[in-house]
Amino acid sequence: MVTAKTRDIEKAAGVLSAGGLVAFPTETVYGLGANAEDPAAVARIFQVKGRPPSHPLIVHVGGAQHLADWVQDVPATARLLAEHFWPGPLTLVLRRGPRVPLEATGGLETVAVRVPDHPVALALLSAFGGGVTAPSANRFGQVSPTTADHVRAELGDAVDFVLDGGPCEVGVESTIVDATGEMPSILRPGGVTREDLEAVLRRPLAVHSTSRVRVPGQHPSHYAPRARVVLVEPEKVVAEAEIAQELGHQVGVFLPPSVADTPVKAHAVVALPASMAAYARGLYGFLRELDQRGCDLIVASLPVEEGLGLAIANRLRRAAGPRTTE
Repeated sequence: MVTAKTRDIEKAAGVLSAGGLVAFPTETVYGLGANAEDPAAVARIFQVKGRPPSHPLIVHVGGAQHLADWVQDVPATARLLAEHFWPGPLTLVLRRGPRVPLEATGGLETVAVRVPDHPVALALLSAFGGGVTAPSANRFGQVSPTTADHVRAELGDAVDFVLDGGPCEVGVESTIVDATGEMPSILRPGGVTREDLEAVLRRPLAVHSTSRVRVPGQHPSHYAPRARVVLVEPEKVVAEAEIAQELGHQVGVFLPPSVADTPVKAHAVVALPASMAAYARGLYGFLRELDQRGCDLIVASLPVEEGLGLAIANRLRRAAGPRTTE
């Protein structure tokens, strides 16, 4: 993991204090950060991303001890989860405190908060001395960035400063848990697995594709490359790809380990790792690679939906979703 220079962290903190936007690394993906208490700076995030203002953002803070500064109350369940998983890829949705502007919550009375597990992000939060509101540092609905180069290629000069902390270790966004009620639930699967959450809470957790609480990542089309994504059963990936290639498509293939030795006639092939952690870490890079290689169609299959496979399957379904602007 790359550690940013102290002067770069200090510069980034200064940009945030002046109302600017800073792209910074977390363990999940790169975020596009603004001072969480500056409504004008927060509004710039939506403008740069092309993100609908009704879609709430996540407030990043430097430690679990700061949670009460941003929410109305901290229920026992939320406190337990924070103790076990922060810093880490877990976001808690709680009642918004007065410190959080409605611009950051999409007009909701709830706020999403997390503590990132990345030394550069934590150093930035410490140097800045406040909360940083940050969605992923990419255009709305498109593939999330896992390197600083991804951010520069997509957002360019629209970002005031890019803080480079090397490639992200987890590679998919945080798990979002609604902790506002007595029964917590998963609103977005991510870097903390359902199984790990259930082990700590000692109860099963529901996973919602939609919910009464709006959170990041629930848009039907999200995490999407330029190429259209088609999902089929693992054993049908090769045949589907070859048919599409014969029909004139520039086909990219996510070749699952179960058929890794099968030859396939396609424009580009990504041989997927057997490890779900490695798959999650590389997922967005794989999608970007096939775009860069000129593919107009990507054929993939869903992994078994357990552990990190649940988050990967969620991202692939959204990537394959209908391409609409709202």
